[in-house]
Amino acid sequence: MEKAPPRTAGDVLARSRDFLSAKAIDGSRLEAELLVAHSLGLDRLGLFMALDRPVVPEEIDRARELVVRRSKGEPTAYLLGYREFYGRKFTVTPDVLIPRPETELLVDLARAYCAARESEAGARIVDFGAGSGCIGLTLALEVEDARVLAIEKSPAAAEVARANATKLEVPKERYGVQVGDGFQVLSTKEGVDLLVCNPPYIDRLKPTGLAEDVKQHEPALALFGPDGDPDWFARTLFQGRTRYLLPGGRAFVELGFDQAERLAQVIDGADAQIHKDLAGIPRVLEFGR
Repeated sequence: MEKAPPRTAGDVLARSRDFLSAKAIDGSRLEAELLVAHSLGLDRLGLFMALDRPVVPEEIDRARELVVRRSKGEPTAYLLGYREFYGRKFTVTPDVLIPRPETELLVDLARAYCAARESEAGARIVDFGAGSGCIGLTLALEVEDARVLAIEKSPAAAEVARANATKLEVPKERYGVQVGDGFQVLSTKEGVDLLVCNPPYIDRLKPTGLAEDVKQHEPALALFGPDGDPDWFARTLFQGRTRYLLPGGRAFVELGFDQAERLAQVIDGADAQIHKDLAGIPRVLEFGR
């Protein structure tokens, strides 16, 4: 005998939690809350304040569709159409990597560098491989008078970054997006004060620890470095530092969990260091000219 349809938002939430839990979805409780709230046009707080609210069949269908899609591996951020980063909502689509909390360390370090700069002029920043724009746009909003050029190889991803700039009301003179190969674009510049980059650093041949939903749904262009050489982007940026950075400039490059030991040999003796994230994982490579 089939269950009676849910009658309240609380019923929908309870069934969604149970369903995702039975499907062994990590964080099933939070995921259900986010998806059900979205399907009802609410935020999480609004959902908890409306658990007794009656629901109509259309709302039940929307919630069911989202929850079923999540159970099959689609990332919640893509289902919602956004992910929070540094306290702001960034639009995300399957054309861009989903922003991660650990990337906020890179922004923290870049902000600290900008605050300590001796020059009073706004920092000239390049966001290499911008994706959604979460790094460069955050710096444009957090660093006074900063001028950010976002470089993105994927035209579709570049459009997402532009849409986020519009949504966050970042002035056009403070933030621009250029489509092209990052190294080629950098070679046409006279140098920058700050280079930030979250490059592809997963080895396609050995995707150790890569979650299946990430592998199946997030863009390969943003995930995988050259086959057999996951350090290529970080190493190539480091080796080209004297061409890309102005005197006194800095670069901050995000690393995968297993890159630091290999890169330590590359940067030995240079003006460089590796920063650990809150989990103690070497996460960001910093270097100067």
